[in-house]
Amino acid sequence: MEPGGCDAGPTVKAVAAVLPAGGSGERLGGATPKQFCTVQGRPLVSYTVRAVERVSWISDIIVVVSPENIETMKSIIEKYGHKRVTVTEGGITRHRSIFNGLKLFSENKFSNHLLQKPEVVVIHDAVRPFVEEDILLKVVMAAKEHGAAGAIRPLVSTVIASAADGCLDHSLERTKYRASEMPQAFLFDIIYQAYQQCTDYDLDYGTECLHLALKYCKTNAKLVEGTADLWKVTYKRDLYAAESIIKDSLSQQICIITDVKEAVVQVGFLLHESLRSQIKVETISISLSKRDNHLQNIFSGQCYNFVCINDKKYATEEIQQLVDMLEESNIPLLHPVVLISVHLNTSENASFSIDLEELTKMKKFAREVKRKNILVYGLLIQYKDYFPLQETVNSAAALTMALIKDRNPELTGQLVVA
Repeated sequence: MEPGGCDAGPTVKAVAAVLPAGGSGERLGGATPKQFCTVQGRPLVSYTVRAVERVSWISDIIVVVSPENIETMKSIIEKYGHKRVTVTEGGITRHRSIFNGLKLFSENKFSNHLLQKPEVVVIHDAVRPFVEEDILLKVVMAAKEHGAAGAIRPLVSTVIASAADGCLDHSLERTKYRASEMPQAFLFDIIYQAYQQCTDYDLDYGTECLHLALKYCKTNAKLVEGTADLWKVTYKRDLYAAESIIKDSLSQQICIITDVKEAVVQVGFLLHESLRSQIKVETISISLSKRDNHLQNIFSGQCYNFVCINDKKYATEEIQQLVDMLEESNIPLLHPVVLISVHLNTSENASFSIDLEELTKMKKFAREVKRKNILVYGLLIQYKDYFPLQETVNSAAALTMALIKDRNPELTGQLVVA
């Protein structure tokens, strides 16, 4: 379990999750179903699987996809190293897909091996990537007590009904109603029995799982107030919003790496002080060739932004060492990593030039490592008596924040000047 997590183990024997991911994405537009659209280079469904997967007390995760996307989903699981995940074929509607997912726990013909039947099963949309463990725990515990539970949110807009002539018939009092969200949770036997008894009409035209539990098993679901991050990616603008949220989450921490030279350490300290009001900063002064354990620990954490300061025009060897260490850590597997190579000009000459050949090498190197999901940028800082150093470092800090927040792959290999 990850730090700060909850533990439902003592009161619930086994919990599994079913993620329907068979939608065509018609409302999103485009040829790619929304669950397979990439956000920061990674399919949306992978974010959702990871959000559920990091909850250690969920034993099995079933992802239900349309037949033509079975191999695509399996390749995503393999590429991003997802665990405890089984892919199964969906039906022609949402309810039929969920039913197929549930059958993996009860009917051998739907799986090579029968998965352990859970006490509680969570149903969550594959296009709601920001679900947190806290709400999952709340609906699971409520389902354990009441048989069924689901997250809800206040209505944003008033709901109205139109008459046959297209005019207003009546409106609902917004304060009395709630929007049904995901996740939802059920005692497995209740929801499976509901689906077994479900009419073809409900399987083909229904969308609400809580309604099935009420209609066929007389189970009144407990409604649990959810958080604002439970929203569903439906339209193209939602993909942009999801990308913005993910970029923001990746921009919470930065590691500044310097060698032990006095001028470099000083600039590292000033950059640290300039950044710390905006972002969590850790600064390390090391020789990269020594494979510092502290740095290795940072690589094994949740830091996706690194600044390497040196007084060379282009520190190819040092940056390559960092890239190798990042690859070994598997950090770039899940999210793009920003690596900013800061070139510190300490020469006596007023001008500091990087010739065309060096710039070409920089761009070529950045292009190569971009394929590994590492975004390399160059940043030049002047370190001279006649330059106001603090002002220059403040400018460098602003550029650093802009680069890590934007994470623009088209700018890799560029050298910006503070």
